[in-house]
Amino acid sequence: MFIRKKRNRSGSISVQVIDKSNGYRVLETIGSAHDPQEVQRLMELGELFITRHHGQYSLFPENHHDRAVIADFVKHLGNASIRTMGPELIFGRLFDVIGFDVIPEPLFRDIVVARLVYPTSKLKTIDYLYRYQGKTMNVQEVYRFLDRLNECYAEQAKQIAYHHSRKILKQISVVFYDMTSLYFEAEDEDDLRKIGFSKDGKFQNPQIMLGLLVGENGYPIGYDIFEGNTFEGKTLLPVLQQIQEKYSFGKPVVVADAAMLSQDNLDALDREKYPFIVAARLRNETEAMQKVILQRCTGLSNGQSVVIEQGDGHRLIVAYSDKRARKDQHNRESGLQRLKKRVGSGRLVKEHLNNRGYNKFLKLTGEVTVEIDEEKVEQSVRWDGLKGYLTNTALSAETVIKNYGQLWHIEKAFRISKTDLRIRPMYHRRRRRIESHVLVAFVAYTIYKELERRLAEGKISISPQRAAELTQTMYEMIFRYPDDPEDQRMLLQMDPAQQQLYNLIC
Repeated sequence: MFIRKKRNRSGSISVQVIDKSNGYRVLETIGSAHDPQEVQRLMELGELFITRHHGQYSLFPENHHDRAVIADFVKHLGNASIRTMGPELIFGRLFDVIGFDVIPEPLFRDIVVARLVYPTSKLKTIDYLYRYQGKTMNVQEVYRFLDRLNECYAEQAKQIAYHHSRKILKQISVVFYDMTSLYFEAEDEDDLRKIGFSKDGKFQNPQIMLGLLVGENGYPIGYDIFEGNTFEGKTLLPVLQQIQEKYSFGKPVVVADAAMLSQDNLDALDREKYPFIVAARLRNETEAMQKVILQRCTGLSNGQSVVIEQGDGHRLIVAYSDKRARKDQHNRESGLQRLKKRVGSGRLVKEHLNNRGYNKFLKLTGEVTVEIDEEKVEQSVRWDGLKGYLTNTALSAETVIKNYGQLWHIEKAFRISKTDLRIRPMYHRRRRRIESHVLVAFVAYTIYKELERRLAEGKISISPQRAAELTQTMYEMIFRYPDDPEDQRMLLQMDPAQQQLYNLIC
């Protein structure tokens, strides 16, 4: 075989491959062109055709046909040949490693991964799956799946998450509980969605309450959903007992914030023999106890604490912190400054008085004169830097304070769920879809925490949020060799941060 150039009547030059093995025939017309450079390119493609015909084709040859080979290869690539693989490589891999892959629903995996990378409405999730995964479906398919997801797989998914956290933590000795509200973009209430006290400030929107239980460092243990007007203090013991009995991990130390500090709650925890650590509202103690606290805490330096036995098996631990003292002082002075401006302007009158915030520093002189009560201010100064903890355990003061100090992890869990995973607002109306939506967010949070753990252990200074962004530009190329009908797949070269993330997970 050889290449022939033939001038046409139009003046262009045709490039043909001629076969003389059995007579003389045109085996292939490569093309025609007027431009000498284009003619040269056609000649190189003719050489490539001959090489292919002899079975000597190489994707990246090192001879003079390099440019033609590459040009021909790229010419046959299309948009469908390149797809985003990062979410599946990173989050899909963690989904499998944790154990969620035993749930025989590919759509569950897709929705969870999409929640981590592209958290938005289900309609936008469908768009994401089509654009980045090449999967076509309609929104009704997703809704039908959500209708059965929670009933069929919720308990299995929750158990997988729990056992993964148990594996990481070795044992469940301390748990942290808190509750948050999740509002809906709707006006109508039903048996689950109720208008109640909204932590999101959406008091006109119906909502549900989500009670979340996590272990040390925020690893998920379990959750439950309550009606939107449920008082959060009544949810602690039911959630705790349900999860603790289900997994039989003994009775851990329960850590909760001051909102859970009702006498009924403490009595119930005592009756059920649950050890607990909760925040104490020192200024709500009796006048006699307040005097004891101030006497015992006089002269405390940074990091020191006192233990006050309360006679009912409870101990009140009061700690002092220089940092907290500076914060208390700053907040009080800022509040007083605003208060003095209102008093001086004459805009603050008797009708405005209440005992909220820094108004407690005001007093009435005569009938309508309002002024700052300096004695109350001085009394307030004595409490600067003090923080109280109530416990029925025999743990040391240092351990109690350390355990309570981890309560911020559950606040972070809610923040991650509400911002990074966009668990709210919700647009679903049916209870089973609402429950499935929360389940997807819970599984996504479990994967998020595992990624966070691995990044920390690998000492890689990439946040989970940044990792999610990096996955969106990690691509795979799909192509075929000329002599092989099977699709070939190849990851495109990653930037250093992506490669570091890939090596860590895969």
